[in-house]
Amino acid sequence: MGIGLGVVLLLIGLVLTLGVVDLPASIDDVVATNTLGWIFIIVGILAIVLALVMNAQRTRQTTVIDERRVEPPR
Repeated sequence: MGIGLGVVLLLIGLVLTLGVVDLPASIDDVVATNTLGWIFIIVGILAIVLALVMNAQRTRQTTVIDERRVEPPR
């Protein structure tokens, strides 16, 4: 799950909520497309936020290299 999936869910939710596409009456009778659209919008926004948080945590790590040099005997 990443930013791409969140954007896709958000777009599907907007299409369903705004009624851009007319669905057949058989689907409209069974599924409340407006409610389903809002659910997709919320899940899409949540997916985008979680992906951004996970990426921020991943890039916050620091690497410490401990380099020890042994002096040659005299």
